[in-house]
Amino acid sequence: MRTTALGVSIAMAVVAAPAFAQDAPTDEAVDDSDNTPIIVTAQGRSQLLTDVPVAISAVTAETLQNSGANDIRQLNQLAPSLLVSSTGSEANGSARIRGIGTVGDNPGLESSVPVFIDGVYRSRSGIGLNELGEIDRIEVQRGPQGTLGGRNSSAGLISIYSKKPSFEFGATGEVTYGNYDYWRLGGSVTGPISDTLAARIDGVWVKRDGFLRDTANNRDINNRDRYFVRGQLLFEPTDALSVRLIADYTSRDEECCGATYVSPSVNPTIGNLNTPSSPGAGATPTTNNIINVLRDLGQPLAAFNQGYDRNISVTPGRSYAGKTKDYGFSGQIDYDFGGATLTSITGYREYRSSQAGDVDYGTVDILYRADSDDAYRQFHTFTQELRLQGEAFDGKLDWLVGGFYANEKLTVRDNLRFGTQYGRFAACRVISGGGLAGLYAPTQPGCVAQGIGNLAGVGRNTILGATGTSGPDIVAAFAALDGLSDKGSINDRYFQEDNNWALFTHNIFHITDKLDFTFGVRYTNDKKKFAATFTNDNTVCTTVQGLVLNDLTTTTAGTPAQIATARALAGALIGLSCQGNSTAELNNVSINDKRSEDEFTGTAILSYKPVDDLMVYASYSRGYKAGGFNLDRSALKAPILPFAASGGAQALVSNLQFDPETVHSYELGAKYSNGPFGMGLTFFRSDFSSFQLNTFNGTVFLVQNVNGCDSDLAGGDRDQSKFTGAPNYNPAAATTGACAADDVSYGVRTQGFELEASLVPARSFRMTAGLTYAKTKYRNDLVGNDSGAPLDQALRLLPGNNLSNAPELVATGSVAWTPDIGSSGLTGLVYIDGRMTSDYNTGSDLFPQKAQDGYALFNARIGVRGPDDKWGIEFWGQNIFNKQYAQVAFNSPFQEGGTSATTAFADPQYPGGRQIFSQFLAEPRTYGVTLRGKF
Repeated sequence: MRTTALGVSIAMAVVAAPAFAQDAPTDEAVDDSDNTPIIVTAQGRSQLLTDVPVAISAVTAETLQNSGANDIRQLNQLAPSLLVSSTGSEANGSARIRGIGTVGDNPGLESSVPVFIDGVYRSRSGIGLNELGEIDRIEVQRGPQGTLGGRNSSAGLISIYSKKPSFEFGATGEVTYGNYDYWRLGGSVTGPISDTLAARIDGVWVKRDGFLRDTANNRDINNRDRYFVRGQLLFEPTDALSVRLIADYTSRDEECCGATYVSPSVNPTIGNLNTPSSPGAGATPTTNNIINVLRDLGQPLAAFNQGYDRNISVTPGRSYAGKTKDYGFSGQIDYDFGGATLTSITGYREYRSSQAGDVDYGTVDILYRADSDDAYRQFHTFTQELRLQGEAFDGKLDWLVGGFYANEKLTVRDNLRFGTQYGRFAACRVISGGGLAGLYAPTQPGCVAQGIGNLAGVGRNTILGATGTSGPDIVAAFAALDGLSDKGSINDRYFQEDNNWALFTHNIFHITDKLDFTFGVRYTNDKKKFAATFTNDNTVCTTVQGLVLNDLTTTTAGTPAQIATARALAGALIGLSCQGNSTAELNNVSINDKRSEDEFTGTAILSYKPVDDLMVYASYSRGYKAGGFNLDRSALKAPILPFAASGGAQALVSNLQFDPETVHSYELGAKYSNGPFGMGLTFFRSDFSSFQLNTFNGTVFLVQNVNGCDSDLAGGDRDQSKFTGAPNYNPAAATTGACAADDVSYGVRTQGFELEASLVPARSFRMTAGLTYAKTKYRNDLVGNDSGAPLDQALRLLPGNNLSNAPELVATGSVAWTPDIGSSGLTGLVYIDGRMTSDYNTGSDLFPQKAQDGYALFNARIGVRGPDDKWGIEFWGQNIFNKQYAQVAFNSPFQEGGTSATTAFADPQYPGGRQIFSQFLAEPRTYGVTLRGKF
């Protein structure tokens, strides 16, 4: 599909008069029907968009309204270099620019593309998935922001600006109804309270049925039930002083996010992964024993071949309930001293999100989070920014200095537990996956024929005979594992406090009337304190460890075959009993740590205007994203040995740390604008060191800093020690692929170009188009940190390949036509936009089963508006051709079949072995009608 996407993208960029004023090279408008200039504040001062020598997208209120965008996720249709997606929770939204972003499933990782709303930093980009209310414009700045907005902006940032209060009275209202019983009510009122004080209030209420159907519990999932309200005051006692106060509140009470199994019809590389084995056959070269286990414990087989059907598999009684509260206030003071202007932006935010889930995403009760008021992630954030800006040397120098401070308190309370069927599922996984498959009996204790506790049973006695003197321990461990039901975290608590302060300066030197030099530098100091307390009732883990830990290394169990079998079973039994370090050994255990770092970042830009309509520029920028702590106990150690063997959990706490991410970026750009036509072209290259990667491997989340090695690792970063029949098998793979520290350098490079344009041949007609080519790749030789440690084997497909969710080619385009209808003042509206994307992989480990073919999405709107837009009726459709695709595919938790000892179900086609996969589906086609009014 890649060739097709390339051809369509190029055709779109040429025929549509290239695509979207994203860098908005043209004078764009609040009303898309003319070319009134847009003013942006990307450089800390008000400037014409066409005069800003940086890569920036500016999306107006009219464009947002026409496209139907209500949150940042829908900006994808308008900005080809941007991709916003959400996965396991609405709180986990992830924004990417030029293929670079942070996977949002771990709150310990900060966003590479942060969100600022009215100048106030939001802790994670997922917070931008809320309703936005009445918006003036959205600015998307591409590339690292090393000086202004430099708070973790290693890939770019999204700035959202709400509409200010007006000293003229006005009100707006809208009612929308659509399929899936979608209702959206929105409105605003603004006006003067006195000659110097104005107010504004706006609100939104949304309710919609879910896109997914949970037939087991007779309910919809991925629904909408939310409201948003924002109030503002604007105080302007003099021309020199402006004070703006904002308070807002958002509430969401929704069920999210269900998933389906990936089937061969969705991704052909699934092959036979979803094919069950014959009874007693175990895992054959063409079948997968884990499908048998799931089927025999209650999972309908149809779920493994349902394509894009939206019926999901859920354990009866399990919930996806989620509640979110997001509120805060901010104040912006601007004071003009005459020779300089002082700006102060103060913000305080509280954000709390709870999310229950059947997180095995199937019918069998393997893993879940219960709906509880005591399980959530919460941010309390205070920020303060001061900027002083002025001119010197008769306007030759436009200077700006400032400071920034943020205090963020993060609390995560987690109640992740093994389900009621986990023990039987785990025992059956062991029995069915290897040489004991003939004993498989899913209805019997221990999943063995005649039951593991039956002294005369064939299952028990076969295991005893196969494991020699280790047999009694192994049998007892099977019995213990089989009884693992509804155990795990009671309420684990993670706490992190981050104090971040920065000093910065950003200056524009007007060397001549045509030549400018911009120089900025920022010093950032970041300190984090971490603490965690665990509560866990999984005594099965400690029991099994006590029974078979010595059998892991036994040399006296019997014959070589018995010794090998005893060792293998001991490892499997402990691993499955203690997955993710879920163990009663951690009950009431506390750990703590702290880290501190500081960085210099900055930018330098040389821009030149040979004629008034053309600007060219070259720039360099260094960006930074802070290091931190992986808020996941599974990262403390591998689950096999007890914590006591390593001196306790506190002795391992440093394993939770990850390093800061840095980037060096270079750009060459040109912007042309003559009024009705504008075009922009940017060439870019960015090199990322210690790239922060978060990957789910089917059992735990791995957080690793990815770097490159200047020396040839001879395939040491691509080998593995799991599949003995695979061509890259190396029994010593865990120790290969190290790099000398002096040879460690950047690990990720994104480079390419962005072309965008707009054409306004008449007041009522606008065309936009954009094309982004971004080659966002890992280097060929990769290591796992800046000391040169080997890359984790689970990431062995990364070297030399594109990053996840990083399509090489994206084209966007839109057409808006607002013709007059007679002479009555009525106008029509015809609008369509599209986004075409080439192939990409949605999984951060790049397994082929997570690949997504290229696709195209189109939205459309048609309507009639009254004189002066006093009223309007619009019929609209989103994803009008009902394109089905996955936002993200991932390893189905714990659902992996027997490990292959042959070329079947092994690298290169099956790097996950017999691991099966699930997917979060994108939204289907929606359509409806909107009534608007204003006065």
